[in-house]
Amino acid sequence: MEKIEAIFYIEGLSNDKKALESAMQKTVESLKAEKDIELVDVRVDEILEDKDNELLPYSGMIEARIKAPFSALVYLAIRYAPAIVDLVSTEKVEIPAEELTKILGNVSYVMGQLMEEFGPLAVYPKFDELPEPRVGYSRDEIEEMILDERMILYRFVIEAYGDDEKRVESDLKKALAYEGCRINKFVLKLQNENEKTGRKHFLAASELVSDVETLFQLTGKYAPVAISVVEPEIVDITPPEVQGILSDLAGFAHELVTRPLKAKILEKANTSFKLTR
Repeated sequence: MEKIEAIFYIEGLSNDKKALESAMQKTVESLKAEKDIELVDVRVDEILEDKDNELLPYSGMIEARIKAPFSALVYLAIRYAPAIVDLVSTEKVEIPAEELTKILGNVSYVMGQLMEEFGPLAVYPKFDELPEPRVGYSRDEIEEMILDERMILYRFVIEAYGDDEKRVESDLKKALAYEGCRINKFVLKLQNENEKTGRKHFLAASELVSDVETLFQLTGKYAPVAISVVEPEIVDITPPEVQGILSDLAGFAHELVTRPLKAKILEKANTSFKLTR
């Protein structure tokens, strides 16, 4: 796979200047040790101090210019969660369906590990007023989506939990449609039920059609237990789509790993509010 060039802007925050300097240096060393990538250039900005920020007054930025295959950049975006991704390359990427399936499987695995530690990502408003989405498309309709709209047909299996099977199925279908998917097939199967709480564990298997960015967003949010790209045989991804995918995955990872920090900030704000009353 040809290498893509991108610039990652990796932000660091801390309440201790020396600890931040050390952490940023370790990040640079980690980048230099990464396999299958070419670290073209790396620059570490000076630590800045914001005296008005009592909790995290020190901030710093690493600017890393990287050349790597698409698969490696996807992994790096999750691992380092850059605040900004700036794509330098201007050529589209062509990936066989089998290779894309492997990349998505790795995304699912790494994001699944983060969610086990920090909690889920897929959170939605109530879908009560949304209509039930259409399920099922003709072969001609699917071919038109793939050829004319550059969409991808794929199979997607996720875990789901709830008390009412019909409500779980309805909400999942609406969530997939809300994300921008067209649902060709959908099956919900009960796996087990908690005898004490009555809470049920399901596997939801679906065949979906969407654009490539939505495919990566769903994989990052749901960490599916199984995923397979069906068509087309070769998926082409434009530079704006590459940048969008990398930025989305970096944002998801950043959202998860900073949750403990956000909780501390909120706790600090609530405490300060209470003390000033």
